[in-house]
Amino acid sequence: MTFRYFLVCTIPALLFVSAVVSIFGLEILLLFCRLIRLHPPRFLTRRRIILLHTLSLLGLLCILWGIFVEPYRLQTTFITISTPKLHGASIRIVQISDLHCDRKPRLEPHLPEAINRLNPDVAVFTGDALNDIRALPLLRQTLSAVSAPLGKFAVRGNVDNRLFPGIPLFENTGFVELSMDALILEKDGQSFGLCGIDHAEGHRSFQALQQLRPDLFNILLFHNTDLADCLEKTPVDLYLCGHTHGGQIALPLWGALVTQSVHRKTYEAGLYRKGRCSIYVNRGIGMTGGWAPRIRFLAAPEITVFDIVPEDSNPKTKTSESIQRKSVP
Repeated sequence: MTFRYFLVCTIPALLFVSAVVSIFGLEILLLFCRLIRLHPPRFLTRRRIILLHTLSLLGLLCILWGIFVEPYRLQTTFITISTPKLHGASIRIVQISDLHCDRKPRLEPHLPEAINRLNPDVAVFTGDALNDIRALPLLRQTLSAVSAPLGKFAVRGNVDNRLFPGIPLFENTGFVELSMDALILEKDGQSFGLCGIDHAEGHRSFQALQQLRPDLFNILLFHNTDLADCLEKTPVDLYLCGHTHGGQIALPLWGALVTQSVHRKTYEAGLYRKGRCSIYVNRGIGMTGGWAPRIRFLAAPEITVFDIVPEDSNPKTKTSESIQRKSVP
């Protein structure tokens, strides 16, 4: 952890947690005083008590929202990218990321239908599949029900390699696991490139990227944004990743509290440009495992749809991007 990450992410997160603990701690103290019929501490004036009750109630509502509503509020983001590298054919790619399947299903039973009705040509998963090995059947059942005529592709994330090394996570799902692979796919006579790199192989990524043809529209799958500064001399046009969960807990105006990214908040969620390359950081579907609370707040689960179109079908600019979002019922 660098000092800059500590300054930008860790300190705000600690301040936020300290504020929450202080508010609820004082509320408990006040309720205890009333229970045993003691006068509250002198610094808790009437106005401060009213403010404390208000903040405690608001905090409780936010916690309930983060546990029971936000994790199930699946959103679909539509992004259109025009490129001079396509002629006469458009490509639709649907990305999901960070499923983090637990034993108890959340969005998984509804995910295949939500993806399939988008009619993707290609479906991709950008890592971190499980929190619990006992959820492996749920993962495979979910992914196997996804349909994409040009193929389904996945890369491993840091959690996959750390907790489940050697386990064939995507076996019998129809998803092809990519490690250091560069492929050429075709639709209606139009070719495009797809490169997938396992999170553990990120240090050797340039070897795979060298296999991509510069004349094709090329898509890179990697779990996090670590490769964002290495793309300048590569033919990558669209870099798809996840990992940050959009912070999983975000605040108004500030955004993600914690990203667990070397880039801190630079690429916390959404669409970015790095030179000629578009970078998209998907907020993911699930939530961090282990002892972490299963809470999402202002960082709803996300499916991302990319429509890659010839530039002459979008006359606004030579290379343009547009974004639309909607919630999935």
